[in-house]
Amino acid sequence: MNKKIFIIGAGLSGLAAAITLEKAGFSPVIFESTSKAGGRIKTDIFEGYQLDHGFQVLLDAYPKALEYFDYKELELQKILPGAILFYKGRSVAIGDPSRHPGFLFTTILSGVAGVKDVYRLLVLYRDLQKMTDEEIFSSEEMSTLNFLKKRKFSNGLIAKFFKPFFSGIFLEPDLKTSCRMFQFVFKMFARGSAVIPKAGMGALAEQLVKKLEKTEIHYNSRVERVSDGEVWLQSGEKYKADAIVVAAEPGILSASAEPSELKWNSCETLYFEVDRRTIKKPIIGLVRDPNAIINNIFYHTSISCAHKGEKELLSVTIVKDHNLTKEDLITQVIEELKVYCKIDKVDFLKHYQIKRALPSLESLKAQWPGNIGKAGKSIFLAGDHLLYASSNAALISGEGAAKAVIEKLR
Repeated sequence: MNKKIFIIGAGLSGLAAAITLEKAGFSPVIFESTSKAGGRIKTDIFEGYQLDHGFQVLLDAYPKALEYFDYKELELQKILPGAILFYKGRSVAIGDPSRHPGFLFTTILSGVAGVKDVYRLLVLYRDLQKMTDEEIFSSEEMSTLNFLKKRKFSNGLIAKFFKPFFSGIFLEPDLKTSCRMFQFVFKMFARGSAVIPKAGMGALAEQLVKKLEKTEIHYNSRVERVSDGEVWLQSGEKYKADAIVVAAEPGILSASAEPSELKWNSCETLYFEVDRRTIKKPIIGLVRDPNAIINNIFYHTSISCAHKGEKELLSVTIVKDHNLTKEDLITQVIEELKVYCKIDKVDFLKHYQIKRALPSLESLKAQWPGNIGKAGKSIFLAGDHLLYASSNAALISGEGAAKAVIEKLR
């Protein structure tokens, strides 16, 4: 139990690895390059408001999340299973009437989904509920767009709903993401709700940190590189290690062990303060116009927040590439909010440009891959880039890497 185990990164995968190692009797040390845990999932308090690093949600049906998080303590706030679609000055509400009956007539009258589309949605729902996660992630792989076409959904439904909605999830506008991810997310939406902790998404990491009893976390400790049995910090310190879990970008590995460079999907989130909400209920707004730079909007003060500020908080998410300066981007977003969403009199608060928001992966897996999860005799990799881009995959990978460490040391 005196083995020296170092974990690089205090994101969800690194924290899950530490929890798993503690349960086995080990006392790992985490080096985190920033001032707080969470990795890509963090929350700032700014001008009295809680601002997540990009608009993010947790799907409460995630199986691994159910194991790791205390949902009651997090005070999860549910988002309605649907969306408000903005197009040509009009807005319509569509959603899942099986979980929210109020969506029944608005969805039928929206003109977005025809009778055949509704039938095919029900068939897809039925088919995915019968499949295990392992079956989904071993199914035929193609782009989400090609999958939807293969299932014979209409071009109208794809353009009017699937593209804007799932572009906000995948953070890419063309639905090039593997259909395995689409099927998994669709299944999770059907089984549960999209939720946000009352204190923001950063509360997920904070709760995991509280579970640790024998783990040391060194913040503001950037690791320069690792190799078998050794960890070098940027400060010049060097540590001998019996095992290392790299729960961060693999670029810190020595050149001989470094895997292929990761590709990333990026996004930008702008927060605004407004006097009143134009969408009263907790539901996402999608801008359907293909010329618009805005993908989705959400009023965070439509749910209960630990830090609420004095007015209403609006987030705007952008997934399209552009060459605008920050000032021009803010100007265009404000104009589009007025034209497409009938939202005016907004005061800009903060802009997050997240260049590495989600890993862009060509092939997805359900479980921690032992064949590529090891980068040397004593180095083990963790992170959702090894499986599929989600908090659920981050937890699975951290746990899988830790179990591999335990097996090696024992």
